[in-house]
This record gives sequence, structure tokens and C-alpha cells, in this order.
Amino acid sequence: MLNIVKNTMISNPLDLIMPHSCRGCDHVGSVLCECCKNYIIKNHINICPNCKNPTKNGRCKKCKNLPPIYSVGIREGLLDNLIHDFKYNSTRALGPKLAGLLDTSLPKKLKNITIVPLPTATNHIRARGLDHTLLLAKHLAKIRKYRVAKILVRSQNTVQVGTDRKTRLFQADSAYEINKNITINPATTYLLLDDVWTTGASMQTAIKKLRKSGAKNIIVALLAISK
Repeated sequence: MLNIVKNTMISNPLDLIMPHSCRGCDHVGSVLCECCKNYIIKNHINICPNCKNPTKNGRCKKCKNLPPIYSVGIREGLLDNLIHDFKYNSTRALGPKLAGLLDTSLPKKLKNITIVPLPTATNHIRARGLDHTLLLAKHLAKIRKYRVAKILVRSQNTVQVGTDRKTRLFQADSAYEINKNITINPATTYLLLDDVWTTGASMQTAIKKLRKSGAKNIIVALLAISK
């Protein structure tokens, strides 16, 4: 049985009484104005997050073990500031804006999609006041009319920030597991969603876990790729 996440999103009450300003140009009225949004879209490049080589249709000729990977851009400048503000400052109003950017980076015709957000550590959710990856998934699902399912769950709250790639791979392998209430459908395309690809440890572990559980069709969506 698929554990579908209900798309009930409640905005921060302060958003209703305090006008936002664009994080790119300080224009009052939105956290990301259309001009700055278009600037990010215009500067989009398709590269493999693992080897940094150019990709075509999300696929890397060198890293053939990876599924198609789509990202908004490189983690720098305005995009980096937006992600930081959303993730660490709990700026919920950025959720639909970032989801909109993700929408532009993904192929238009994707069918039978279930979004699988990479699970955020419980202690991080408590500290920040939101599960940023799940919230992003819900907004993208609303735009694309997709489903969201908590297929991956945390087996432990391992913190990976600041550790090397080898350590992160080891930690991620033991940190994630497949939800025991979920049955993987080989006919479904699972869209693994995360904010940033740093070492790739978390995402590569998630790909491995899904494949081992029977997933045949996987794609990856990212807000940004670290340099």
C-alpha cells in the first residue's frame, strides 16, 4: 500500500502581514521576483553532479550507473542564498518559488510519477521548524499533479555535515531504509528529490535502496549541485 502524503500546506502567518522582498534585487512583493527567477533559469546548465561533465537529457555518458539527474543550477550566488534561506531560516514562502524552478528544469512529459523526498533528520526538523525537503516535494507535486510518498525513512539521525565523502557514504548507507509499509511498484517512476548534491552520498544510497527494493524507473531532481 502506497503511503501517500497529503498536500496540506499552511503558510507562516507572518507572511500575510509582512511583505516579502526579493532575495535577488530587494524588490518588495515577492521573495523571488520574475526577473530574478528568469535570470536563474537563463543561466541553467546541464552537468553531472558526480563528475561535472555535461549531460544530455539528464544522463551522463561517464557515470552510467546513475539515473537521469536534473538540477536547477550550481550552488552559488542567488540560488545558494535562496536554498540557505529556505532551509536554515525556514522561509516557507520560498517553497513554491523553488518548486517552480525545479519544474522548469524537469522534462515536461513525465508520467506515473511518485516523488520521494530524501528524509530530513528529525533533530534538524525540530531545530529549523520545518521539513524543507518534504515541503518542497509537496509544492512540486501541486504544480505537476504528482504523488508524494514517504518511501525512504530515517533509521537513525546521523549528521553528515562536515564529514568526508567516504564517511558520508558509510553514514548514509545505515541512515536510510525503505518504509516497511510500502510496496515498490516496478511500473512507477520514482522521482528522488533533494536540495543539494554535495558528495552525493545520500542520493546514491537512496538510489541503491530503491533499486534493491524493486524500483526499475528512477530519476533525480535537485535544486543545486555543489561546485
